[in-house]
Amino acid sequence: MLATIPSSVVQGVDGHPVAVEVHVSNGLPGYTLVGLPDASCRESRDRVRAAILSSGYRWPTRRVTINLAPSGLRKQGSALDLPIALGILVASDQIEAARVSGLGAIGELGLDGSLRPVPAAVSLADAVSATDLAVPAAVAEQAAAVRPDPVLAVEHLRQLVDGLIGAGPMPPSVAAPDASAAAGCPPTGDLAEVRGQPLARWALEVAAAGGHHLLMTGPPGAGKTMLASRLVGLLPPLDGAQAVATTRVHSAAGLAVPSGGLVRHPPFRAPHHGASMVAIVGGGTAAMRPGEVSCAHNGVLFLDELGEFAAPVLDSLRQPLEEGVVRVSRAARSVTLPARFQLVAAMNPCPCGDGADPVRCRCSESSKARYARRLSGPLLDRFDLRLGVRPPASEVLLGGAPEESTAVVAARVAAARARAAERGVRCNAELPAPVLEAAAPLSTAASEVLANELERGRLTGRGLRRVRAVGLTIADLAGADGPLGADTVRAALGLRAEPTAFLGEAA
Repeated sequence: MLATIPSSVVQGVDGHPVAVEVHVSNGLPGYTLVGLPDASCRESRDRVRAAILSSGYRWPTRRVTINLAPSGLRKQGSALDLPIALGILVASDQIEAARVSGLGAIGELGLDGSLRPVPAAVSLADAVSATDLAVPAAVAEQAAAVRPDPVLAVEHLRQLVDGLIGAGPMPPSVAAPDASAAAGCPPTGDLAEVRGQPLARWALEVAAAGGHHLLMTGPPGAGKTMLASRLVGLLPPLDGAQAVATTRVHSAAGLAVPSGGLVRHPPFRAPHHGASMVAIVGGGTAAMRPGEVSCAHNGVLFLDELGEFAAPVLDSLRQPLEEGVVRVSRAARSVTLPARFQLVAAMNPCPCGDGADPVRCRCSESSKARYARRLSGPLLDRFDLRLGVRPPASEVLLGGAPEESTAVVAARVAAARARAAERGVRCNAELPAPVLEAAAPLSTAASEVLANELERGRLTGRGLRRVRAVGLTIADLAGADGPLGADTVRAALGLRAEPTAFLGEAA
């Protein structure tokens, strides 16, 4: 007898539908699995057999042939265990075929018949073509977030089979979470804890309002990491489509997903400076998993100790910063991973960190040059905001006046982003060139300021566009309309310091 159970597999962050076809026929007992399965799929034979027997059902002592269609798509992972088990039970006449009509399944089986969670549950559930879907209870909320109908949260194979044959109740259904439900605040400190640093606080507010990339340079202990970690608290929560897209990536990467099934707040990723190219960009030989740039999709990627990252790793960020995606190609296949993130970086002026003080600096000229060469000119040009951060005065640290809290600054950021939304984008950094020119016309004096910068070679064509976008963000925060004035443009240029101002002539 033949049985077909709809399921899916994942490549990168995208799910692909798979039909699990099971044929049980007379002949010598055997088990054959075809359709380009990987090692974890091939090992399903022993897991499924033990789970069926442990649940009180019989294993057919006939020839079992399983085809994972389409045959040309490579299958990986253990999410096909449950549909294989259901197909065997249907093909061996232990479940009526009509009982599983329109039912899809994903899930890994334990030897005792229990269902275990699988990675990429969001992408897997989204790709299953069946009307109904049975999933492990541990990932039911994630799966329900992208399904139009409730999903069945299954704890054990026997629970599902008994419900299908009428020997017990069906597993409970889990509906999609309320799109308006807000999860708790992200675990970040309050901006009021940052003492002093008026320019850096202002740059952080501009970065949050306009989605601009930010580079902070200064000696150790100046507060760069403290400032960067508070950026996500200024950003608005993710809307429905952004939350689903971000959750898909986190689920595919095996990251924890909050209760409620969706990532509601912009993610904050801070990889170590020893991370490899694959860890940052994504890929691998088999799994093709998303990297840190994809895990930061719709959020912030913070690179602390930027000068300690390998130069090829840093240069690999240039393309996703422009296009918002990462295209990973290998000999067998290629995937496209989302990577629309805001880059925030912090670094010391030199390897020892005391480059601003020539008396205390212990670095040789060659080490300074080697350190500065880690950051290529094209990468530096992609930072809209570049500023030096200096330690605040002792009187500010010991008893300065209270600073503005995250809630106060976030309100101004939300108002500025609302103005950007009227232009059809989330933030000004995403404005296409024609829309930016129409939204941010230049006054005569502002044009002269920018022309002077171009003639002196301090701005590239990309830099000119980014200065204009930063100027528009500054105007939005001030609630100003009309052409950008010379003062606004100078303020934007002041937040884009020359690299030589903090990295030396070697930059």
